[in-house]
Amino acid sequence: MRIALVSEGTYPYAMGGVSIWCEQLIRGIPDYRWQVVALTVDGSEKSVFVPPSNLDGVHSIPLWGGRPSGRKARLGGDRPGQAFVESFEMFVRALVTPLETTRSDQGAVTRSLFLLALRGLYEYAADGGDLSGALVSNEAVAMMLAAWRDLRVDESAPAPTVADAVQAAWLFEHMLRPLSAPVVDADIVHSSMNGLSTLVGMAAKWRNGTPLVMSEHGIYLRERYISYLHEDASHAVRVLALSFFRSLAGAAYLITDVLAPHSAYNRRWQLHNGADADRMWTMYNGVEPAEFPAATSEPDVPTISFMGRVDPLKDLHTLIRAFELVRKEIPEARLRIFGGTPAVNRIYHESCERLITELGLDGAAKLEGRIGNAVDAYHAGSIVALTSISEGFPYTVVEAMACGRPTVCTNVGGVSEAVADTGIVVAPRDHAAVADACVKLLRDDELRHRLGVAARARVLEHFTLSQSLQMYRNVYEGLATPLEGAEPPRHLRDAAPDETVILGGAR
Repeated sequence: MRIALVSEGTYPYAMGGVSIWCEQLIRGIPDYRWQVVALTVDGSEKSVFVPPSNLDGVHSIPLWGGRPSGRKARLGGDRPGQAFVESFEMFVRALVTPLETTRSDQGAVTRSLFLLALRGLYEYAADGGDLSGALVSNEAVAMMLAAWRDLRVDESAPAPTVADAVQAAWLFEHMLRPLSAPVVDADIVHSSMNGLSTLVGMAAKWRNGTPLVMSEHGIYLRERYISYLHEDASHAVRVLALSFFRSLAGAAYLITDVLAPHSAYNRRWQLHNGADADRMWTMYNGVEPAEFPAATSEPDVPTISFMGRVDPLKDLHTLIRAFELVRKEIPEARLRIFGGTPAVNRIYHESCERLITELGLDGAAKLEGRIGNAVDAYHAGSIVALTSISEGFPYTVVEAMACGRPTVCTNVGGVSEAVADTGIVVAPRDHAAVADACVKLLRDDELRHRLGVAARARVLEHFTLSQSLQMYRNVYEGLATPLEGAEPPRHLRDAAPDETVILGGAR
């Protein structure tokens, strides 16, 4: 079995939950051959993982560096052909159609048309067209402006300027680069998340009929909306960009053969956005219990431990503000924040340090950076806290539970499914609730110890790595046989009479 695993900004170039999952999957099924297709910034990234022996290669698709072909995309450059114009018109009309009209039966039609538009853009590139150049052409910019003028019903919102349309065209040129990249050759393509990485699987399905599996750790679309809250872009550019992500997520749900949400929360979100329940299997992340032994002692002073990357989605500001309240009740308490900081989050890291100083917590709260063994981070705390505003099914919670530590977590993603009654779950962004939960556990030795024992028992029953790997093996082997009714490769379709377009070729 040859599996192509697709990542975006994660494995093998960055640490984090998704990267850990990728590593577990490849090493945990050693009789398969694997390759990784990584969507990167500019292709200069260095791996932070030792490659497993069954990993045959890593193929980078740089999204934000120079064009792989060496040709420079010129705004207003060569005039694209009619094949591009027809597909791009469908593409942009789907983006500017108001959201309200997609909440009915028309939503399924809109997703299908967007998927058909993506296929047309892929085939334009596959036939030798310069897709990057076409996306930033004068025609593309003019078509965006015309579609907005003809289809938007909200007259109170400002219409895009030419500069807005040029910026949106620039974004699309970068984000759609996977459609122009060499098509991956594998028995199955497994996308580690929704969004841009699913374009790799779409291209493989359209060219070779390759089955596509998609996991979602966090909710990709929700996280794009959160990120654009503070994006320095005009209203029109935000609308076009977020409409692109919404349409792409819906199209991916439509074409994917197996959806593997990592929690029931994710499953509900996917169903709300058009996924087919008959092709969905909830598959929780798992850990190897032997690698996360139960702690046999506690730190000398009451300590809250955090383990994870320093990132705005982890909302460390809420954790730090909660700790200020904890210190008022338990003056000797300590907060230890373990985890690396990606280069793009240096400003956020500095803001956390600044907040610690502003609240007078220097010496009591500390960002300790990356740690060699995550177990040491969990054992360093009396309890473990996670105050994220978005999660899928976080490894840090399950790992902490395996170590016998009770957790205080925010109710996002599949966190409450993992914790159940072995910790305390509160609303996100509520630092007072986080503080109350921490004080309750730190003061009550019997409760803290009882929940810690129950947490490890829950992991052993429900969230082991062997259980998780067997579920994925079952999915892969179920897809290994030819899909009935699957679309033949493009070169065969072109020779067939009375061609019928099949969007997905899904089971």
